[in-house]
Amino acid sequence: MEQVSVVGLDLAKSVFQVHGVNAQGEAVLRRKLSRGQLLKLFEKLPPCLVGMEACASAHHWARELAALGHEVKLMPPQYVKPYVKRGKNDAADAEAICEAVTRPTMRFVGAKSPDQQATMMLHRVRKILTRQRTQISNALRAHMAEFGITAAIGRRGLDRLIAAIADQDDARLPDEARACLAVLCTQLGMVKEQILDNDRRILADARKTEAGRRLMKIPGIGPLLASAIVACVPDPAIFAAGRRLSAWIGLTPRQNSSGGKERLGSITKAGNTYLRELLVVGAMAVVRQAKQGSAKWPWVTQLLERKKPKVAAVALANKNARIIWAMMATGEAYREAELAAA
Repeated sequence: MEQVSVVGLDLAKSVFQVHGVNAQGEAVLRRKLSRGQLLKLFEKLPPCLVGMEACASAHHWARELAALGHEVKLMPPQYVKPYVKRGKNDAADAEAICEAVTRPTMRFVGAKSPDQQATMMLHRVRKILTRQRTQISNALRAHMAEFGITAAIGRRGLDRLIAAIADQDDARLPDEARACLAVLCTQLGMVKEQILDNDRRILADARKTEAGRRLMKIPGIGPLLASAIVACVPDPAIFAAGRRLSAWIGLTPRQNSSGGKERLGSITKAGNTYLRELLVVGAMAVVRQAKQGSAKWPWVTQLLERKKPKVAAVALANKNARIIWAMMATGEAYREAELAAA
């Protein structure tokens, strides 16, 4: 037991697989543990390197094992998969994790604190509520169309449909249909209130941190993205450069190069889907203003002369991701004048 220097831990809901090796790389520990036995085993082990795949519960176990004196490193599951030998089981996965965590070129994921996880939960709940709002709105429009009542696309058109449902003198709707649609209207109102309350919490979280306040000064970066970035990237030092952060978000071109000839395609769309979505949406807002003749962003204006608006938005999102990394890594403020001059 005292010879263990590296441990690969395959996480699960209730059954965990442990694979440990000594300094020579020889397997000295193979064990399947229940949830209650996991910490008891690591309390007996000397401080060692523990590797885990980044998943839903990985950050919790990383904090628990780090408190026991172990060095914990989290890895993306797709980077561990190449080390899995023939066959797929928990023991093989734990062995692959133990091998992958020792690789010098392996990329790791920073462990989040409980506050950072709570912040990301705000964002996930917001996505669920937004999806529910869209679902209820579409259901209202579809049911009303069955009776020949339609409205324009957008919030105002939906408000007119809700007013028609509330109008008891409107003979186009049967009483039973009106009662059913009134339930959907009530749910829609509740969801909208919950989204507003959630947005207030996210805004307060973005203003709470010094990094969040600095990031919100970047064009195309609002409270939503600033809060998400601070929560998703607990330590910018895990990325060697701004391009690494951009690649992790999935904003860098896909490569198919060979023989010294570079072939670059569209963006990879790998990594963090949520951050990429927010960055591109924020960049589109800047592109729209640049198309209207705003001279605040000459780089975007020049790019629009030879590229389509959506391509320019993705390029600006890539640029913003690199600026975010530089600001978080150095602690500097956003310098708009120098950027415009460049």
